[in-house]
Amino acid sequence: MQLPKFGLIPWLLLGATPVVAQINAGTLPPDPSPPFKLTKVAQFDLPWRIAFLPDGRMLITEKIGKLFLASQSGQKLEVTGVPPVLYERQNGLLGVYLAPSYSSDGAIYLTYSEPGQDWGTSSLALARATLKIGAGTASLEDLKVVWRDPIKGKGGQVGAAVAFSPDQKFLFLTAGDRQRFTPAQDPNQPAGKILRLTLDGKPARGNPMEGKTGAPSVPVIDPPRDTEAAKTAPVVRTHVFDGPNLTPSETWTSGHRTPYGLAFAPDGRLWELEHGPRGGDELNLIEPGKNYGWPLVSYAVNYDGVPIANPDTRPDLAKPAIYWTPVLAPGNLMFYSGAMFPQWKGSAFAPGLVSRALHRIEVHGAIATPAEHWTVGFRVRDVEQAPDGALWLIEDDHDGGLYRLTPK
Repeated sequence: MQLPKFGLIPWLLLGATPVVAQINAGTLPPDPSPPFKLTKVAQFDLPWRIAFLPDGRMLITEKIGKLFLASQSGQKLEVTGVPPVLYERQNGLLGVYLAPSYSSDGAIYLTYSEPGQDWGTSSLALARATLKIGAGTASLEDLKVVWRDPIKGKGGQVGAAVAFSPDQKFLFLTAGDRQRFTPAQDPNQPAGKILRLTLDGKPARGNPMEGKTGAPSVPVIDPPRDTEAAKTAPVVRTHVFDGPNLTPSETWTSGHRTPYGLAFAPDGRLWELEHGPRGGDELNLIEPGKNYGWPLVSYAVNYDGVPIANPDTRPDLAKPAIYWTPVLAPGNLMFYSGAMFPQWKGSAFAPGLVSRALHRIEVHGAIATPAEHWTVGFRVRDVEQAPDGALWLIEDDHDGGLYRLTPK
């Protein structure tokens, strides 16, 4: 496919980051000739994330609160010991990730909506457990919540994506804005942030606000109708932290909306992919201490049409490398490193829920450029690479398929 001419302006070095014109990839047509075939292997109820084991089997979460061990031939075994979750709209059991030490100790991480005491309230939790696989059995043992957002409340968009640093010593965790808008700009609340933690969930050394603590209490609001209403939304309660508020010392970046994609490129740069409102999905190069603008700016408007300031009006805020208006509605983000599709090595892939497509993005250093995207005909929640280099997709549906993608 011949890429369109986007008119990239020359690099202007600001530190180590080149500045280029923003690209709207939302109007690009799909490629009519996918170079792959899809084979449906199994079916799940609202599957959310895949994690491949070294032997090629998969752990697959269902948002309704179940975890399965699945073979590449479609056999499924439910994993016991999963923690209680609040399953509601965007909330539920979300991410599953192998710990860097998995090969030696069987450790995995789960991210999910942890129920609150009040009906309909929850917050993001990160748990670590040991996966035990026996003859016809699979279980999670010694499960422990290593990090949680203590501010329970209403709203979806919890984020819940995890990426491990290239040296395998740190864990990056995305926390969405919970549809409350303003917490993304509040340094005292985890919502709307990317956190950098140790593998046991503590603030990592070297973070931009290392050692700093936040306010002992914060106001909590329910999700308002738009960014303007959020400015004067009534406080429904005040959350008082039980001990020091570690949010500032955990924070790597701020100003994020619904960060569902997080992945390190082969060169060690960290990239993040998030939903915008009515337009404005963003691919961001993540750099420590930067503010990515939500809900102050967006290449979009609110769902009800209320305007949001354009990012071009705020040079103090980080701009996306690519945005999508109309949206793709990303499910996750991953970089391909396999041998089955050698022409794609180093490319980023993003599944589209609204676009019902698989999107390829070329990344060279700090520059990202949209390449092809191919319509697959269903809402794609996750794309992951198997040990043999095949790509696997899951469908966001109550009868959601698990698909293997291989060359034609």
